[in-house]
Amino acid sequence: MHKILVYAAYGWLTFTGVMHFVVDVVSQHLRGKHVPSTETTLYYGLHSAFALGQFVFGLLGLWLAWRSLDLFKEVPVVAVSLIAAAGWLAIAVLFMTYWEPRFNVAVFGVLVVAAALTGRATFEG
Repeated sequence: MHKILVYAAYGWLTFTGVMHFVVDVVSQHLRGKHVPSTETTLYYGLHSAFALGQFVFGLLGLWLAWRSLDLFKEVPVVAVSLIAAAGWLAIAVLFMTYWEPRFNVAVFGVLVVAAALTGRATFEG
């Protein structure tokens, strides 16, 4: 169960990072939803950085899980993942007006906690 939850957490993060970029940057740019301006540049920059951060962190997590699944039983790995989730949640709450990014980050946080708890249970038991 621990292995499935670890791959689900970081796979979910990678998938939602790609989808966030496709929906909020590529799709809106191709449809011309925003006129060129400083605000548009900031909009695309915020969403690109947000999505790229999730994608890269998710890929790193998947690679670490593939190389050494036992790392996800360590407190520092779980703590860094939860800090990242808290940061993305803060950005989503403060700067994004819609709920989907908040939901995606919350799911990632819940999956990380569940993976940590199941890892601890198998590690101790």
